[in-house]
Amino acid sequence: PSPTHEHQWKHNPAHLPVVNVMVDNCLTRVLRPHQRLGIVFMYECILGMQKPEYHGAILADEMGLGKTLQCIALVWMLLKQGPYGGKPVLQRVLIVTPSSLVLNWQNEFLHWLGRERIQTFVVDQKSRPKDYSRLPQIPVMLISYEMFVRYYDDISQIHFDLLICDEGHRLKNTTIKTYALLYQLECKRRILLTGTPIQNDLQEFYALIDFTNPGVLDSSIDFRKYFEEPILASRQPSSDEDVISLGEERAMELNHRTSWFILRRTQEVINNFLPTRQELVVFCRSTPLQQAMYEAVVDYWESRGHESGPEEVAHLGVITALKKICNHPSLVILRQSEPLLGEEDITQHLTQNYPVQDGAILSQQSGKLDVVICLLEELKCTTEKVVLVSYFTQTLDLLANMCMQKQYKFSRLDGSTPSTQRMKIVKNFNSPHSDKFVFLLSAKAGGVGLNLTGASRLVLYDSDWNPATDLQAMSRIWRDGQTRSVYIYRLLTTGTIEEKIFQRQISKTGLSGAVVDLQNQSTIRLSNEELKDLFTFHHDSTCTTHEMLDCKCAGVGLVAHGDLQLERSLSITEDELSSQRDCQLQVAQTLASSTCVRMNQLFQWQHYSQPVRATLLQELGLSGASQNITFIFQNLSQSQTISL
Repeated sequence: PSPTHEHQWKHNPAHLPVVNVMVDNCLTRVLRPHQRLGIVFMYECILGMQKPEYHGAILADEMGLGKTLQCIALVWMLLKQGPYGGKPVLQRVLIVTPSSLVLNWQNEFLHWLGRERIQTFVVDQKSRPKDYSRLPQIPVMLISYEMFVRYYDDISQIHFDLLICDEGHRLKNTTIKTYALLYQLECKRRILLTGTPIQNDLQEFYALIDFTNPGVLDSSIDFRKYFEEPILASRQPSSDEDVISLGEERAMELNHRTSWFILRRTQEVINNFLPTRQELVVFCRSTPLQQAMYEAVVDYWESRGHESGPEEVAHLGVITALKKICNHPSLVILRQSEPLLGEEDITQHLTQNYPVQDGAILSQQSGKLDVVICLLEELKCTTEKVVLVSYFTQTLDLLANMCMQKQYKFSRLDGSTPSTQRMKIVKNFNSPHSDKFVFLLSAKAGGVGLNLTGASRLVLYDSDWNPATDLQAMSRIWRDGQTRSVYIYRLLTTGTIEEKIFQRQISKTGLSGAVVDLQNQSTIRLSNEELKDLFTFHHDSTCTTHEMLDCKCAGVGLVAHGDLQLERSLSITEDELSSQRDCQLQVAQTLASSTCVRMNQLFQWQHYSQPVRATLLQELGLSGASQNITFIFQNLSQSQTISL
């Protein structure tokens, strides 16, 4: 796009000829349409073509859409060109990223541009920013957030023309030192990258917006008074029409004042370029031992949960114990170096009454483990690879022992994996020449930037309270570069807390009723009634989620289209949301409608109750697990994904 007359007057005082700025041919041939648009968007923002006084952009595309490639194309273009006389816009670029992704950025520059075109400088223990200041021929510095804080004094002495912050949602807290130091860095052109949508927390929203374009929403005090207070007031159940109307008006104004420098696209833009995907929610039968231990924990909580003082059983310990029992009974009796409050008492109680073999890989003790073992046995004779994801290090240990017993070659990446080794492990697993069959992944460690397209099957062994975290984990294999059809399995133990967590993720209440602080789970606050409902074990149910839908289908795989009211609510809500699909902030009523759609979308999935059709189980690689599967939700269509 050509600069406006206003832009030329302000930025071209020498009256140099206006020339076209073009992406290098070596990159244009690989760019998808949405990536070309993303480059144009960032170009206009950082050159002040949208608003002359602001030079920041937020690229909030979902994971897997190539945010890194878009930035590399932009950087390379502006290191060589500019709109005025062809003079380069950029001389030096600073890219700040999580430590686990620093080498990934270096490899991406090398992959797309080659060593002969560009060099990058990686700050580590041996290479310091002071060294970079003496190397004018290297235009790009790559550094982790931690290293940036450590060497801020040196970095602040170097003039950078562009600052790129990867996984920028880390900067949602204005009180942390990283935010403060990056904010005061003298670099007006800023690009913030995030695959996590900007949530409906207004303080976090303000922090990200003000970092990208300082002052665009005035001071934090003005923002709180003019936007935050009216919008929050409109969400209260007791709000009258005037308060609601004002809140909606201010939310719309907030969108209008920020949407010009925020761009978010979803996976839908590349669905047509990817192979087919099948999503499955597999409900697994609990074993008699799991049932007995589960009920023992609940009984223990009920008998002591209403006491006061130090003897009170902390519900977080109960939640953790129940989730571990769902994974495998042996996990709950393993000693923790730092057990949660209440967990140690529960462990002692269970150890005395249920002497489980410590660390034993007995599929007879866990329905979910039996399903995984059956899946791996059926796939071992193929050329497919499998990713197994868990939030518990203990569970990964359990799965690793299982792989060793079965003599399956595996890779593992968790919080203890050095950041310098992560990309090497991933690259080795993805190689078609690798003998690795299984990839064990910590959901917390694998939340950012991991591409595991060498695998075509992924099993989410357990779930998190935060649906976005689950989606991050499940998106590792279905992204650009995948050549096989993909199968994604979410395993839930039927009738347990796992199913309740899943229901909270997709129901319109979401997590709002629980008031969960996802950064600090020790602050989970639930009433006794909510806890009782959460802990209730429906051992005689085949799928309480299907029962909650009040679906009348026979469970034979026919799509339950629902009644006219459901269809009308779906179509109306989609129409209402279509014009706001790229918006980052919505009023509570709109968000409630959106989550209602997510719940209703289960009607668009296929439902299978026991006995599940043998041909389906064979296709899914689950023939041997038929006795431990009580229900399956299956999504065959790319377009009907539940976007949690």
